[in-house]
Amino acid sequence: MTEKITEKKSNYDHLEKMSVNELLTAINREDQSVPITISQSINKIEEAVIVITEKMAAGGRLFYLGAGTSGRLGIVDASELPPTYGLEQGRVIGLIAGGDSAIRKAVEFAEDDRTQGWKDLQAFAVSNKDVIFGIAASGTTPYVIGALEEGRKNGITTIALTCNTQTSLSRQADIALEIVVGPEFVTGSTRMKAGTAQKLVLNMISTAVMIRLGRVKGNRMVDMQLTNNKLVDRGTKMVMDELKISETEAAALLQLHGNVRKAVEAAKENK
Repeated sequence: MTEKITEKKSNYDHLEKMSVNELLTAINREDQSVPITISQSINKIEEAVIVITEKMAAGGRLFYLGAGTSGRLGIVDASELPPTYGLEQGRVIGLIAGGDSAIRKAVEFAEDDRTQGWKDLQAFAVSNKDVIFGIAASGTTPYVIGALEEGRKNGITTIALTCNTQTSLSRQADIALEIVVGPEFVTGSTRMKAGTAQKLVLNMISTAVMIRLGRVKGNRMVDMQLTNNKLVDRGTKMVMDELKISETEAAALLQLHGNVRKAVEAAKENK
């Protein structure tokens, strides 16, 4: 059996004998290598952004699938898009092996079921209008591999994000993102560098897709949902800056129209 890069022995040993400062310094040193590694895959990441944008612009959806940390990261990314960009619920969906209970607590052997990922997707009537995005640091998670394999058989665009090379998951992907960050500080603990790499790549992809879909104006989240006082204050300031009006006027417009974009557009139409 070929040893996975994500399972290789740590570059550090006798961790229990290190001081707290030595531990933190070494972890930080390892973490600094992650964005540098990602920079080597910008062109591949660009391919993913383009195809996801095209599919979503035509009404399709993006499905993230993963197990453990990878599954949780997909769910986090999917859940943050509606409040941040006003994206309609159900346009980006995160699925995790073991179901929603696995978000908080590991479900034993759930990731080893090669058929369940596709079953989970079928519950959403997945079609070739959509994109299936499999996330697995190892690149060998059966739950994710099976979903991508069935997706390809059904003419659905597939993307894989892994931290190893030439994996079974990558072979089922139209676009394979292989972000090889090397051995973990704690051997095999892919919640560390691999998880950081996955989080950064998902941030890059979803943010770029939302911008390309027109969900940002200038550098501002003009479609964000006003779900708390902080966001209401932020939205009010955005309206003030755009229209050069008082805080009271901006707050009233925002309350009337529900978001920054609609408030600004309505004010400009009435001038």
